[in-house]
Amino acid sequence: MNRPTAVVTGASAGIGEATARRLAAEGFHVVLGARRLELIQNIAAQVNGTAIELDVTDAASVAALVEAVPEVRVLVNNAGGARGLSSVAEADEEQWRWMWETNVLGTLRVTKALLPKLIASGDGHVVTVTSIAAFEAYDNGSGYTSAKHAQSAMHRTLRGELLGEPVRVTEVLPGMVETDFSVNRFDGDAERAAAVYRGLTPLTADDVADTIAFAVTRPSHVNLDTIVLKPRAQASASRAHRV
Repeated sequence: MNRPTAVVTGASAGIGEATARRLAAEGFHVVLGARRLELIQNIAAQVNGTAIELDVTDAASVAALVEAVPEVRVLVNNAGGARGLSSVAEADEEQWRWMWETNVLGTLRVTKALLPKLIASGDGHVVTVTSIAAFEAYDNGSGYTSAKHAQSAMHRTLRGELLGEPVRVTEVLPGMVETDFSVNRFDGDAERAAAVYRGLTPLTADDVADTIAFAVTRPSHVNLDTIVLKPRAQASASRAHRV
């Protein structure tokens, strides 16, 4: 158990699962946090990690995670997501509330709670997975883009606040990644979700996990502040080449 510990939130599927597997392969003891306990228990068994049930919208759940993890070298804030594609005029406040609570306040809760242990490690690293929606706005996406803008602003503020502390801060901003993200966004409508990626080759969860692993395995004095990655066929949140 001399492996450094990495905590990955939202680790039950998609980017979180891929990141947990990749960091385990890089020599980390991975603590997988997610609401779907059975899924992360199966993954943890495969990578010799630890599964802890985690709901980032619940302060008590976050506190239980912190209590269970004696030391942390890397935190990957991956829990989050989108709900719906409504215009501002037709906005669903409950969907907005969920997106802000999960993406913004969830990231705040976990980061704030684990910062003392990240600093105490002497070589901590906070990675936050946001989105290209953190710097672009697009029609019918204001709930998600506003939440991601806020999450990104918080993360970038942290970069300055931690100057002088032994903690690096990296934001990873993916474009189209084919995971269960769109299925969740569209309430399980698999056909509508598949249409998002039709006609192009999107990123995979492994592509994003590779990027995260690269960032956290650089020498301690190297801070990759911001990493934007998109499919070759995607120029922006609303512009892509499809065949």
